[in-house]
Amino acid sequence: MARLVAPVRRSVAPTDLVATAAGAGRVETPIVDFADLQSHTHALAADQVFICLGTTMKKAGSQEAFRRVDVDAVVAAAEAALAAGARDAFLVSSVGADPAARGFYLRTKGAAEAAVAALPFRSVQIARPSVLTGHRHETRPAERLGILLARLLTPIMVGSARRYRPIAAERVARALVAIARDPRAGVHVYESERLARLGA
Repeated sequence: MARLVAPVRRSVAPTDLVATAAGAGRVETPIVDFADLQSHTHALAADQVFICLGTTMKKAGSQEAFRRVDVDAVVAAAEAALAAGARDAFLVSSVGADPAARGFYLRTKGAAEAAVAALPFRSVQIARPSVLTGHRHETRPAERLGILLARLLTPIMVGSARRYRPIAAERVARALVAIARDPRAGVHVYESERLARLGA
């Protein structure tokens, strides 16, 4: 039977995990120190690794602290998983990510993509969702406003602008599961509109 390992920073109830729908008996939630993932490679032993780490500038407090999570921790997770035997990596990034972007956020996301893509995995699948919608445990007024505005503008987001339409986090998860069933070798990027189709 396949097993799902979801490393966490602190103890969580199984009901907090979307993966519980697949069967609680198949889900393991080892507590790890994300600042020292090399000491937890045993907890990362798997055929495939899904990296969804990220923070906000408000929570991080500075660009340096933000980068420690969105680049350093992301790359550390990928390296630890690779050392533990993972062959395929799946990275949740952001629409517009580009290491040469003028904005700090998109430049940081692009740097994380480039670093993970350079590692010797059999395949690296990069998801670039737009604004994520869905249940959250914390309130982010600015983000809620952004989602509302994006939803109002969705009908006129056509052509290349479709990638900026809001997308449910659950739909992104379903898309990644679909991709993981038969991942193509090499590095592949999935823009938000494609994720929406795959996760429908």
